[in-house]
Amino acid sequence: MSDQSFRISAGDALTAEKITEAGEKPTEAVADYALRLGDDALILAQRLGWWIARAPELEEDVALANIALDQLGHARSFLSYAALAWGRTEDDLAYFRTEPEFVNVQLVEQPNGDFAHTIARQFIVSYYQFELYRRLVDSSDATLAAIAAKAVKEVDYHRDHATQWVLRLALGTEESRRRMIAGLGVMWPYVDELFRDDELVVSLGEAAVLPSSLREDFDTMTGAVRAEAELEHPATDGLRGFVARGGGRDGIHTEFLGPLLAEMQVLARAHPEATW
Repeated sequence: MSDQSFRISAGDALTAEKITEAGEKPTEAVADYALRLGDDALILAQRLGWWIARAPELEEDVALANIALDQLGHARSFLSYAALAWGRTEDDLAYFRTEPEFVNVQLVEQPNGDFAHTIARQFIVSYYQFELYRRLVDSSDATLAAIAAKAVKEVDYHRDHATQWVLRLALGTEESRRRMIAGLGVMWPYVDELFRDDELVVSLGEAAVLPSSLREDFDTMTGAVRAEAELEHPATDGLRGFVARGGGRDGIHTEFLGPLLAEMQVLARAHPEATW
């Protein structure tokens, strides 16, 4: 292991600043892959941050804020690493790309809806990210492996948090159950996109994780939670197997990403030379 990879993998001290300081450029393909994972986390963080001071309980304000900050930390690490390949910065990638240049999956850009909709989205994403990161720790790319090793510990908490809320809502009142079922129904059509392989991930070999390899464990674990919550598969609750077309990895997004980016980027674009 090189001195650089040893520094990068030095446990919880990993930060975006440390990645930038190490300065070892990823290949173009690895940068494209890191960009995907960074965009997923960045857009999800923006969505979750909306709940601060709006959640149904004070404790949940704090919990969702912490999850949003964890996701933002993951985004900063992945984007900082990707940016090295192109002589840019994490801020350049976050604030000065247009909608078609973002390569996040469509699930993370879906509106928060009511609290149960947000929990449904978070339930899906947290189980997906947990499976992804726990395999990415074995990446042949030392920096990706180090980012994943830190992220998986945090996502494990996100997974538990979402699970407890799915059970609480599904097994609570008739109204809370109705809303949980509705939330899963809205978000589930976007699940398939998470597990689609493409030329990029195949070409990266041991540096990346094939999305399709995550599906079996994802289905098993989320299925166990749904069984405990006495929930049918979401596709049987009125959707009749509808699957969203996807395309987020190719810059094809739903109508919801543009307004989110406008809000997220407006200050940086209005004052591009500002420092804080």
